[in-house]
Amino acid sequence: MIAVLLPPTLGEPTRLPGLADRLAGYGITAVRPEVGGDEHPPHAARYVARASLEVNRLVAPDAPTALVAEGGAGPLLGAVGAAQRAAHRPVFGYVLVDAFLPQPGGPTRADVARTQSPEGAVPDTAIPPGEPAGYRTEPLPTVSDWPDAPCGYLLTDPGLRHAARLARLRGWSVREAAPEEASEALAALLVELRGGS
Repeated sequence: MIAVLLPPTLGEPTRLPGLADRLAGYGITAVRPEVGGDEHPPHAARYVARASLEVNRLVAPDAPTALVAEGGAGPLLGAVGAAQRAAHRPVFGYVLVDAFLPQPGGPTRADVARTQSPEGAVPDTAIPPGEPAGYRTEPLPTVSDWPDAPCGYLLTDPGLRHAARLARLRGWSVREAAPEEASEALAALLVELRGGS
């Protein structure tokens, strides 16, 4: 079983370093694509294209594969999955890790943050250092027939509890874990999505 660990967007570091190495202990081969170049517009489309090319380069076409998106990659997970389908590379499951969910209707990142934040919460509108202009306001690619495989959500950041709740409302499997226990929780979630016990 292969878990493609899609990194956060804009080259942000993973919040769960060492996750890929620890998954091997559970019989899961973790692949971490190098996705860069999304600092230039169109940000989302560049990320999806580069991530998809990396998956095609790193993973055999017939390998049982799950896509795991962390942070800002979450809303793009459906588009990356659609690219895999177009390349005849089936995905057995999708997992979001501390991320907002893909949302229909061509939303922007600002729209996603506004609709998936706790009711009454005002998302931070300050642009962090290094974030390119237009990053939060460009329409994100959406896929009308996503998800095409079982989905799960792994929560290690309590600040995204509302997104995990939305995933649960969609009928997804949701696990909560401390960051140091994330590999075990992710492995169990992947086995569940694959149809194991």
